Order: sequence, then C-alpha cells, then structure tokens
Amino acid sequence: MLGGFPTFVIGLAVFAVILVFLGVKSVPQGMEYTVERFGRYTETLRPGLNLIIPIIDRIGHKINMMETVLDVPSQEIITKDNAMVQVDGVVFYQVLDAAKAAYEVNQLEFATLNLTMTNIRTVMGSMDLDELLSKRDEINARLLTVVDEATTPWGVKVTRIEIKDISPPKDLVDSMARQMKAERDKRASILTAEGARQAAILEAEGLKQAAILEAEGRKESAFRDAEARERLAQAEARATIMLSEAIGKGDVQAINYFVAQKYVEAVAKLATAPNQKVLLMPLDTSGLVGALAGIAELTQEAMSKGGTRS
Repeated sequence: MLGGFPTFVIGLAVFAVILVFLGVKSVPQGMEYTVERFGRYTETLRPGLNLIIPIIDRIGHKINMMETVLDVPSQEIITKDNAMVQVDGVVFYQVLDAAKAAYEVNQLEFATLNLTMTNIRTVMGSMDLDELLSKRDEINARLLTVVDEATTPWGVKVTRIEIKDISPPKDLVDSMARQMKAERDKRASILTAEGARQAAILEAEGLKQAAILEAEGRKESAFRDAEARERLAQAEARATIMLSEAIGKGDVQAINYFVAQKYVEAVAKLATAPNQKVLLMPLDTSGLVGALAGIAELTQEAMSKGGTRS
C-alpha cells in the first residue's frame, strides 16, 4: 500500500501540471481570444498572459485585431447608360469588438467581401460611364459610408475602400479617344481664332495710334509753318515801313534797294519760266551788287529794330 503512494503523488502532480497548462493562456500582440464556458461566451482574453478555468472554459475564436487588407476580385458592372465595365478594388477593415466579430456573423472575411462587391454594383450602377471615370473619389467615399454602416453590428470598422481599376470595353475606349481628340481639335481651333482676332485688334489699334500721331505731327508742323510765315510777314512789313521812310527822306540806298528788289524778282521769274532757255545778264553788275548790299543792310537793321520792339 505504501508502494502505491508515490505513484499517486506523481500522478497528482502530473494532473496539476496539466491543469495549469490548460488554465494559462498566452495571447500574442494583435490578437484577442474569446472564452466559452460550456459553449457560451463569457469573456475576451487580451494580449499577454491570461488564466481560465481548465476543462470548464475553452478558447472559442482567435480574432485578428490588426487592420486587414481584403482584395475585391474583378466583376462586371452595367452603368446607368448601359455600358459594361470591369471593376476591381481593395478593402481595408479592422475588428474593434472580438466578441461581435466572432458571434454576430459567420465567416467575417467572406461576408465583408460579398457586402463590398454588392455595394460596388449598386453605387456604380447608378452612375453614367463619364461619372465613373471622373468621380472615383466620390465613389470611394459613398462605398465607405455604406459598407462601414453595414458592418458596424459585426464589430468591424471599414477604414478605406479603393477602386483600383475601371476597364471599359475596347470599342468604348476607342470611341472615347476619338471624342477626346475631337474636343481637343475644337479647343485648338477656338484658341487659334481667338489669337487671330486679338492680333487683328492689336494691329488696328497700332494703325489708329500711328494715324493719330501722324495727324498730331501735321498739326504741329502747320502751326510752326504759320508761325514762321507770320514772323516773316511782320519782318517784311517793318522793312517796307523803313524803306518808305528812307525813300521819303531821299536816301539813295533805299531807292537802290527798291530797284534791286524789283530787278531780282524779274530775274527769278525769267529763270523759273518753263519756256526760257537763255538768261541774259547785264555786264555792269556793280550796281546790282551794291543794291544787294543795301538790301542786306536795310533788312538787318529792320530785324534788329523788330527784335528791340518785341
């Protein structure tokens, strides 16, 4: 009987070790375990060392609490304007409540994938092809709102939904390329016409300014010519008055000036006549030279007196 006691003790020790091994659970970082007692959920084990009641309690589900990337396979979608396109995407989600993720839905990843694919068809099917290609951010935002709201009861937070690729059929792609080329050609033609119009306007403005400046120049020139003629007439009038006074006083130089002036005018008319070929000059030119000298003296005296008066 005493020989069986050590065996009992050893067996009891082994049983105790087994109980301790079954009761101590180590949960890695980024994971949470659900505990079930007789098949009913009782608690959630956090990362680290945890104790449960051996045999009575057991681990139900091991839930990954890190953000998970779920690839959405390509699927065909019919748009609002009856265009067939191929669409695929990607979903980022994270479990916030391990108990809900374990017991509120079966096969969480499969359910999230099918929910996302269904909502992609719903959202994108209500839009035209042009909207699909130009409003991708709006599509992502609408999908995120709808899917995140639907997965909230599962203890899941959908953080992002991204449409990776939208592939229209080849005939639609070719048609869109032709349409884009036509639009670009149209814009180029409009820009060319607008450039020519602006150039014509600028050229007309330049011609207008040139004409204005030319007219201003002619006006200024005419004003200067009139002013010069006025001064010349004043000088000739003063010279005539002085000549008349000198003749009245019997000045010989004044008489010579008068005779020489008439003589010079007659010679000038003979020289400029179109039918005059030969011009006869008198041999005695001393009188003419003296008369010209007298004219110069009288003119200089008249100009000096006129300057003094002014």
